[in-house]
Amino acid sequence: MRLPREFGDETVPRKCSAAMDRFLFPAWVNSLVVPTIGAIGIGAIYLGGLAVYGASPANLVTGYKPEQPVPFSHKLHSGKMKIDCRYCHTAVEHAAHSNIPATSTCANCHSNEKDAAGQNALVAVHTNSPKLVPVRESLATGAAVEWDRVHDLPDYAYFNHSAHVARGVSCVSCHGRVDTMEVVERVSPLNMAWCLNCHRNPYPNIRPVDEVTNLAWQPPEGKTAEEFGRELAELHGIKPNTDCSTCHR
Repeated sequence: MRLPREFGDETVPRKCSAAMDRFLFPAWVNSLVVPTIGAIGIGAIYLGGLAVYGASPANLVTGYKPEQPVPFSHKLHSGKMKIDCRYCHTAVEHAAHSNIPATSTCANCHSNEKDAAGQNALVAVHTNSPKLVPVRESLATGAAVEWDRVHDLPDYAYFNHSAHVARGVSCVSCHGRVDTMEVVERVSPLNMAWCLNCHRNPYPNIRPVDEVTNLAWQPPEGKTAEEFGRELAELHGIKPNTDCSTCHR
C-alpha cells in the first residue's frame, strides 16, 4: 500500500525537526549556567548563615547569659549587699536609655589607688583580685570595659526606661529577679506581643514608685498584684498607649 504524500520520507523529517526546534534552548542560554549556579550557591550560603545567626544564643528569645569580662555577681551586690539598682544604673529614672555603670562607679569600692605611704587611698575591697584586672586597666587607660549586652532591643523599637520606672514598673517586670542571679540572663522575650500584653493589662506590673527597685516587694496582704496595681493605675491615671507610634517612631 502506498502512503499518502505527507507521510513520505521527505515530509516527516521536516515536520519532526520543526516540532523539536521548539524545545531547544537558544545558544545564549549557555552563558547563564555559571552565574545561575553561583547565585544558587551564594543564596544557600546566605540562608545557612542566617539560620546559624538566628539560632545563636545571642538571638534566642530567653536564656541568654553571656560571659562578661568581669564576673560581676548581682546575687552578691544586689541581693546579699542590698545595693540599690540605681547606684550603678543611675539614668533609669531620668533617661530613655539605661546606662552601663562607669568604671569610676566600680572604683568606689574596688580602686587600688595608693597614697604617698603606699596604702589604699580609698576604703576598698578586693583591690588586687585578678578578676578585676579589666576594671583596673580601664581606670588606668580611660578605655571602657567591654561588657556584653544582655538585653538589646532592635533599633526600630523605642523604649523609654524613665517612663516606666517613674510610673511604678519595676526592674523585675522585664529583667526578672536579678538579685538572685550569679550571672544575669535574659528572662523575658521583649518582643512586640510581650510588650503589647503588658500595655493592655499593665496592672500586675504596677507597684508604688518608691518600691520599684525593691525586687522582693509583695503587694499588701489580702490583695493580688493585679488588684493593687489597678488601684494605683486609677489613682495616678496610668493608661498605657497601644498605638503603633508609641514604640515605632
